[in-house]
Amino acid sequence: MRIGLFVPCYVDAFEPEVGIATLELLERFGLRVEYPYDQTCCGQPMTNTGCHAEAAATEALFVKNFSGFDYVVAPSGSCVHQVREHLTAIPQTDEVKAVRAKTFELVEFLHDVLKIEELPWAEFPHKVAYHNNCNSLRGIHHARPSELNAPFFSKPLDLLKKVKGIEIVDLTRPDECCGFGGTFSVFEPAVSAKMGYDKVGDQARAGADYVVSADSSCLMHQKGCAERLGLPQKFIHIAQVLNGAAA
Repeated sequence: MRIGLFVPCYVDAFEPEVGIATLELLERFGLRVEYPYDQTCCGQPMTNTGCHAEAAATEALFVKNFSGFDYVVAPSGSCVHQVREHLTAIPQTDEVKAVRAKTFELVEFLHDVLKIEELPWAEFPHKVAYHNNCNSLRGIHHARPSELNAPFFSKPLDLLKKVKGIEIVDLTRPDECCGFGGTFSVFEPAVSAKMGYDKVGDQARAGADYVVSADSSCLMHQKGCAERLGLPQKFIHIAQVLNGAAA
């Protein structure tokens, strides 16, 4: 199986260790993983600000880079949601449709495609609160949103429960937005900050040593909020935990 690794621009710039952990984790399962060096952005920032037409060149480059792979895997639910649902500024050729359909976020790829049953190298003896990114939760269906009267499921928690020593703590409002929201945090900074403060306060009251998520963007926002409030919890991407991060 030939995998194209897409590392979102903000991960590449601010948390490259998340991209490295994703690569190492996929290789642990014997997959052939390649990183196209010409990759840039998925186009989400432009789409979020209403400048979708301006994303056309970025979208075309994404398709060019990733059209030759069996799957495209990225450590970001928001970027994968962008590709699968909103990569529409360019003509929808068969090639474009194929790339969109085979693009997966890391958690869903491990859970739904590889159907991972064990992670013998992974140990994380800490109390962990899981943060559901909004696009991951409601866009690509990582878990059941609390507003739906439906059977509970959570792909991230299914994987985390395979990690030795981990203890999952319950949040009062487990799938409430943290306030990042991409450009929302730029245009509505006060509202964004208050939402972030509410979120990290909930985590601290639950006794979390670490907050884990599948999206670094939310984690970066929450980390800044926690530091400003003087709260002790740390923040780490799920790829690092599943890859056996020592923390």
